[in-house]
Amino acid sequence: GLFAVFAGPGLALGPTGPAGAPAVVAAASVAPLAWPPAFSVSTLLGVALPLFVVTMASQNLPGVAVLRASGYGAAPISRLLTIAGVATLVLAPFGAFALNLAAISAALCMAPDVHPDPRRRWVAAACAGGFYVSIAAFAGPLAALFAALPREMVIAVAGLALLPTIGRGLLAAVSNDTEREPALVTFLVTASGVVLFGVGSAFWGVVFGVAALVAWRPRAA
Repeated sequence: GLFAVFAGPGLALGPTGPAGAPAVVAAASVAPLAWPPAFSVSTLLGVALPLFVVTMASQNLPGVAVLRASGYGAAPISRLLTIAGVATLVLAPFGAFALNLAAISAALCMAPDVHPDPRRRWVAAACAGGFYVSIAAFAGPLAALFAALPREMVIAVAGLALLPTIGRGLLAAVSNDTEREPALVTFLVTASGVVLFGVGSAFWGVVFGVAALVAWRPRAA
């Protein structure tokens, strides 16, 4: 079972043990800790490279499109990406990696209903950033909170939250007749969770997807 106690700003939550005693987790703020980097070829190929490709394709590229569509066509894209890259290098040892233009958050913060004047919409982005920082200060208790919940519930909630994103991604991927099969190959290999030579499925999804794209091009022509 679950045990929860709310007392003022504090929170204690955890699964009950065999004797019914709860495993209490205190809701205390946490301080950032530096994690020394370690080079790993398998991590580079299985995590870093696919994460870079996914970040550029699914976050930065749509983020640029959102900027253009929202009337910020004069925004210095190269400078923004450079700042995001430098910030990632500096903050990655503290757990803040793959900083990007955040397509979904950007769309929310730059929508016309945020403020009629595009020059005032930065307030929404600043508030979102402040909220993220405040949540990060309680990352430990929040992680313990989700760890105390049933695993199936967490997976179900995450899956439901990702359904619109997955649906839009699949729709965009299969909308082009000449690239439909390679897109499906990429998705299926990635979703399979296959691990080859210690490298995860995200990398192999890209590899097999590119191979399928090359193989299908002559047929499409």
